[in-house]
Amino acid sequence: MTEQVFDIVVLGGGSGGYAAALRAAELGKRVAIVEKDKVGGTCLHRGCIPTKALLHAAEVADTVRGAAEFGVTAELSGIDAAQVAAYRDGIVAKKHKGLEGLIKARGITVVAGEGRLEAGPAVRVRDDLLRAQDVVLATGSYSRTLPGLELGGRIMASEGALALDEIPSSVIILGGGVIGVEFASVWRSFGADVTIVEALEHLAPNEDIALSKGLERAYRRRGIRTSLGVRFASASQTADAVTVTLENGETHTADVLLVAVGRGPATDGLGLDEAGVRRDRGFVVVDDELRTSARGVWAVGDIVPGLQLAHRSFQQGIAVAERIAGLASAPVPDAQLPRVSYSHPELASVGVTEAQAIAQHGADGIETAEFNLAGNAKSEIIGTGGLVKVVRRKDGPVLGVHLIGDRVGELITEGQLAVAWEAHPDDLAPLIHAHPTQSEALGEAFLALAGKPLHAL
Repeated sequence: MTEQVFDIVVLGGGSGGYAAALRAAELGKRVAIVEKDKVGGTCLHRGCIPTKALLHAAEVADTVRGAAEFGVTAELSGIDAAQVAAYRDGIVAKKHKGLEGLIKARGITVVAGEGRLEAGPAVRVRDDLLRAQDVVLATGSYSRTLPGLELGGRIMASEGALALDEIPSSVIILGGGVIGVEFASVWRSFGADVTIVEALEHLAPNEDIALSKGLERAYRRRGIRTSLGVRFASASQTADAVTVTLENGETHTADVLLVAVGRGPATDGLGLDEAGVRRDRGFVVVDDELRTSARGVWAVGDIVPGLQLAHRSFQQGIAVAERIAGLASAPVPDAQLPRVSYSHPELASVGVTEAQAIAQHGADGIETAEFNLAGNAKSEIIGTGGLVKVVRRKDGPVLGVHLIGDRVGELITEGQLAVAWEAHPDDLAPLIHAHPTQSEALGEAFLALAGKPLHAL
């Protein structure tokens, strides 16, 4: 057995893990990353980046279909699945190579293999023991399924969907959250018949109702079918198809079934319980600074209860590295984190929904303003509908910002600043937005809440 000593050992090289490692090394710490697969984790290799590459390819397909509207003569003759995959994999490979270069340049040691936490703290990888003053747990998440529903064959999670070497002609998607609506958008743009089954009453059920309803309308126009407010009962498959039965007796048959019912924390088999790390339903219990119940052990990312977002993991990794180094740093609260679904149209939000604001302050204690993107010149130019909705406490700060429309994910940082800084609409109304840009729509909503709407009645 060999033994090595570091200041920090990071267990997991995904968004939270590599961010913690890079920042800690920047602060002069000796750092090791233990990773059983590739640095970059699920987000880079099997999640955020490859799916967004597919979504961009899907956008190109839709643009070609509608080219005549802009006076451009073009014809979509088909989707080359192999070339789409090559484009997607090329993006991932470039980002992976760049990340490896950053890690090497910072002098970070990468240990390949499955790690197991031990008291001390330390991480064991096969016969190697990596001791440290601090260990950061960043092992990420896995695709959940439902009781009685096994993955395999024509029934798959998002990882299996990304591995398909052809475009299915028909798809059933179980789950109308972020993963479900994004894959629905891709496959519909590529020409597949798509049906989404969601047990709750609306698509994107965690979003403001204005966004959920707007997405449902947009998907109906695109020919995406939905079964909402009905639960899954069973699924069966043959060599040629998969059939899903719902609790109301409704059945759907398609080429494949995508199970997109959420992700669970990847914390089993890591020795956490034996090392004194307390868990709750698989999630690691932490304090406000992301310390676990074991001395010198911290946790970040999807294994920590809350929003499972790559940028949350990234920011938490930085915060922990700085806290270990003695800097005054704390993770950003989930209420201030931007959320984006990269579907067509996109959803983007930060802060509380109108319903949540009413629950906190009463119906008479809040105000809302909406601005339809039909009144925004840049949105008209790029051919998108949608809206901007802002929620504020009456005579108080902005509590939530919610947008639906193509490319609105690029606007949400301004909304995050408004919510995080507890800005009042009167503070924001004087700010100038370049013309013509979609950001003007957000400015119009702020103007309306400040009592001086310009283009809104």
